[in-house]
Amino acid sequence: MAIRELLEDALKEPSIGNTPCFRWHATPVGIAALWCAEAPPGAPPYDEALREGLQVGLDLSREEREFHQVSSGLVLLFHS
Repeated sequence: MAIRELLEDALKEPSIGNTPCFRWHATPVGIAALWCAEAPPGAPPYDEALREGLQVGLDLSREEREFHQVSSGLVLLFHS
């Protein structure tokens, strides 16, 4: 199963937390931060995700990161 399909399925599950710009999900491939703020960012907002992740108890500063566009919107994916 492709990462995008795994993310699509995982985003249907309840979130593990919400912050001003993101809805957070634990997925089989890592922690997904779904962008929920009004205006879509021009570039992936990793710095904002790192700050807001701390608000839900996630220190993602050492994780690998990538982004994906899914039907729900922009997802930042953090994984080891």
